[in-house]
Amino acid sequence: MTPDLTSSPRHVRRRDRRLVALGAAAAMTAATALAGVLLATTEASAGTLTGSFYRDPTSAVNQWLAANPNDSRASLISQRIGSQPQARWFASYNQSTIQSQVTSYVNAANSVNQIPVLVPYMLPNRDCGGASAGGAPNISAYRTWIDSFAAGLGTRTAVIILEPDSLALQTCLSSTDKADRNSAISYAVTKFKQVNSNAKVYLDAGHSAWNSAADTASRLQAAGVSNAAGFYSNASNFRWTADEVNFGRNVLNALGNSNLHQVIDTARNGKGALGSEWCDPAGRGTGQAPTTSTNESTVDAFVWIKPPGEADGCAAAAGQFVPDLAYSLAQNGIVTSPPPSPSTVPSPSVSPSRPPSPSASPSAPPSPSASPSTPPSPSPSASQGTGSCSVSYRVDSQWNNGFVASVVITNRGPALTSWTLTWTYSGNQAVTNAWNATVTASGANITARNAAHNGSIGTGGTASFGFQATYSGTNTNPTVFKLNNVTCS
Repeated sequence: MTPDLTSSPRHVRRRDRRLVALGAAAAMTAATALAGVLLATTEASAGTLTGSFYRDPTSAVNQWLAANPNDSRASLISQRIGSQPQARWFASYNQSTIQSQVTSYVNAANSVNQIPVLVPYMLPNRDCGGASAGGAPNISAYRTWIDSFAAGLGTRTAVIILEPDSLALQTCLSSTDKADRNSAISYAVTKFKQVNSNAKVYLDAGHSAWNSAADTASRLQAAGVSNAAGFYSNASNFRWTADEVNFGRNVLNALGNSNLHQVIDTARNGKGALGSEWCDPAGRGTGQAPTTSTNESTVDAFVWIKPPGEADGCAAAAGQFVPDLAYSLAQNGIVTSPPPSPSTVPSPSVSPSRPPSPSASPSAPPSPSASPSTPPSPSPSASQGTGSCSVSYRVDSQWNNGFVASVVITNRGPALTSWTLTWTYSGNQAVTNAWNATVTASGANITARNAAHNGSIGTGGTASFGFQATYSGTNTNPTVFKLNNVTCS
């Protein structure tokens, strides 16, 4: 999938409102008034988005940087990726906690007078069962989840990238399913605007090499885009910004609504796309830094929807942060100046809901990738061996009858030229597909063998792989693993 976000406000109309706001806030300090009034007292409208986006200190890349300050890759990753604002994905079905998670994230952004970018990624049958499969169990549950999500938005400006790939990728949906999805998306737009009139909601438009502009406009209209701020493109994809701008103009012409605008995902398009490859293609680079100054009258903002370094589902489980991916993107990326650091660094206690990377927005399939953008709530079940190996097993995303998991093997013994990892489930879990390993099953006994590229693990080295599986009842994590017939725990 490939969502995208762009915004380009025209500052003339905005200037009048700014002067009124500053006059009303004369008692405030100049610094606070200038940064805060725009967000707190100015009602956002399409084409007038102004301000800086929120840089989350708890994002996956910043967590990795904090834990690995001496890593040789850390400096460049910090400069090119960690310093930039990125979207937060909410992709783990959590009816009881979603409101507090949204509130925590939004409040953290508000505390430094920055604009939060949120990605609700919870529609039933998302990603058509692909790498970012999951979502709410049904449309009714989805609407309830949206109600709770909306309740956490507050009243200040927030950018909402609604359901990546939901409109561009519909090949698995019947006509009834499409109607239900359109109704659910339209409901979400209306609900968000009812609760927060300053919410800027954008719908999925795929990207310039996916569906035609006319077809995209038709899908957007059916989903209620007329009530939104516009649409986003290139989410989790790699298409050139210029191509997305031209595509967006054609979509806008087909829509015929001058109130609508576009946002573009520039997170990983610094080198353009690699043909039609959408799943962790090699040689890509970070793109234009997030900004509301796009110099394009039809574009509200350039944003980083898919966090660079989070896998699409091929290099690792969708949404998992992979340092090598981040480093490669940083090496090949556009050099941008880090945004000014906020005077106050928030320490939000957010429980990220990173999607299964909603996997990269495929140039074809979705990447919503979701970028998933925060690790799923299930806490990892790590089995630390005291011998020659240890294994970390983590459920990255889970829904009512399926889940995505990632496994990291650490070799503490002699160097290996190949490996086989085995474990046994206590329930009826069944692996349906895997990446970076060949996984087979004999009843509850699972065997994972290395892929061609990751068979060698030096002493102290690691290898990782991921898989998708089904289950019913309770999904209990395995606790005993064997690497080449040696028990790791």
